[in-house]
Amino acid sequence: MNVFSEAILKSLELIFLLDNELFDILLLSFKVSFIALFVSCLIGFPIGAFLAISKFKFKNIFVAILNALMGLPPVVVGLVVYLYLSRSGPLGFLGILYTPTAMIIAQSILIIPIVASLSCQILEDLDNQYRDLFLSFSITKRTSILGYIVDARFSLFTVILAGFGRAVSEVGAVIIVGGNIDHLTRVMTTAIALETSKGELSLAMALGIILLIISLSVNFFVMWIKANGKTKGYV
Repeated sequence: MNVFSEAILKSLELIFLLDNELFDILLLSFKVSFIALFVSCLIGFPIGAFLAISKFKFKNIFVAILNALMGLPPVVVGLVVYLYLSRSGPLGFLGILYTPTAMIIAQSILIIPIVASLSCQILEDLDNQYRDLFLSFSITKRTSILGYIVDARFSLFTVILAGFGRAVSEVGAVIIVGGNIDHLTRVMTTAIALETSKGELSLAMALGIILLIISLSVNFFVMWIKANGKTKGYV
């Protein structure tokens, strides 16, 4: 049996036996990613909605900047967050560097532009369609936004899934601000990088298989939502 086959078998064994180390890494990964996603949606959706329905000077510049931020290099975000949270940084007094909190902050910075930009595009299309109708009925902006969100709920849910996909697969930023500390800040992506460098392929392969399953599941779920929404006429 070659090394690759042996690693595959051992990785499957770790998955089916629910290895403790593997379970701890998965639990922390989901915890960090879901909290970062929740924070990003709380901030990103209002920004996207505001830009979608507002008309002001330089709006196109703000939207262009937001779109550009979707491609933020994770290592740059990690470096900036590290500088702010380090002992000599302006937020060093918080003492949260190399903790899950720092990882959540870094992931949130990466996800917010994605949520805000994509939701802005979706809601702006709806605003262009219904603005005149809503104005004729003197409907307030707040009510209009709620109506857009309900109408575009399937599309907005795909935005959430896109943000989750970015969060759970992130490695560059979280390894800088988290430090990849065992049982404290070690998540799936950082563990894969570490175990591979150590030559411990079984755990790395097990985590890789789970990460791939998550990625495929998210993509299939997005496709199902879009297909379901089109069938019902929602998207």
